[in-house]
Amino acid sequence: MTMAAPHEDLLALRSEFPILETSTYLINNSLGAMPRRVHDELETFATEWETRGVRAWHEGWWEMAITTGDLLAPLLGVQPGSIAMHQNVSVAAALFLSCIDYPAAKNRIVYTELHFPNVMYLLEGERKKGAEIVVVPSDDGIGVPTERLLAAIDERTRLVPISHTLFRSAFIQDAEAIARRCREVGATLLLDVYQSTGVVPLYLEKWGVDAAVGGSVKWLCGGPGAGYLWVNPEIADTLEPSFTGWQSDEEPFAFRPGPIRYAKGGWRFLTGTPNIPALYSCRPGYRIVAGVGAEKIRERSLALTAHLMGIAEEAGFTLNTPRDPKHRGGTVSIWHEDAERLCKELIAREIVCDYRPRAGIRLSPHFYNTEAELEHAVRTLKELAGR
Repeated sequence: MTMAAPHEDLLALRSEFPILETSTYLINNSLGAMPRRVHDELETFATEWETRGVRAWHEGWWEMAITTGDLLAPLLGVQPGSIAMHQNVSVAAALFLSCIDYPAAKNRIVYTELHFPNVMYLLEGERKKGAEIVVVPSDDGIGVPTERLLAAIDERTRLVPISHTLFRSAFIQDAEAIARRCREVGATLLLDVYQSTGVVPLYLEKWGVDAAVGGSVKWLCGGPGAGYLWVNPEIADTLEPSFTGWQSDEEPFAFRPGPIRYAKGGWRFLTGTPNIPALYSCRPGYRIVAGVGAEKIRERSLALTAHLMGIAEEAGFTLNTPRDPKHRGGTVSIWHEDAERLCKELIAREIVCDYRPRAGIRLSPHFYNTEAELEHAVRTLKELAGR
């Protein structure tokens, strides 16, 4: 009897991603590999526009901002119909923030210094609405102790916008504990799951998260232009976004003058005309990742990152990534004083990775990568670094 090779089913999916044929692709935390079926989806879009014209809106296009989100529901651990697709996290987060006010006695926004700057920029604007911002520090630049973050969330806290997996170090924060603390003090949790969805299992409803934002560019292999906002159905109908549009109205084609009459579910959190081409192009990645399943991807990811960390340390490199698998996402950050130059040298040799200040070289294997690719990357890095 012939035994199947470990993860043979996952490696069989390599043929779905053409770039794996020409490079060692280890940048899945930044831009996941494109599925070859994206060509078919975009051809479908072009054909529908060409042959159906305006009728395409009533033959599926109008609903795509919700039906595409339904493909993500099992990966987020949420109900279908509750995810609204947007252009990116900036738009999705800004829409949610437009639902939030800041009474004088409960006006604090609490997040950590390791949060992704893009969202910080948006949150600075909340000061104009009366918000006070509290930033929880990190001792090591890798993570923030859960107890320290929980202690900062008190009765004066209105909003807790945090990343589930941190972009520099791949440190996973305890979303369930943070959600529990938010409920205790009546704060609202907005969880950024961009660096988690597709590589770390999520159970947003079970954890008691209020809302989440993310995008398709990274582990979902969905490409740019398809961000998303999920709002817990338990609170959705109590929120009234001021950043809105006609897709959010309960009767958009009635063309009534304002004020808006909000629709139910995810529709409530849409804006104007959706980005139809991006909603087509993200679907193949969603289907592949959901088909494999978050639990199986997580198992493979932990094995690959553990192997990568072991060989990187053996080669003499310093790691800026948690060793505890409970707190480790899908990325391994390797530090070197000349990391930026070395990253460029790796890319020139078709080992595709990236560099971030205070993190180093980020290597991010996905379920379709192999141990041999990781060994090739570290061996090349060692040679370039003169070790």
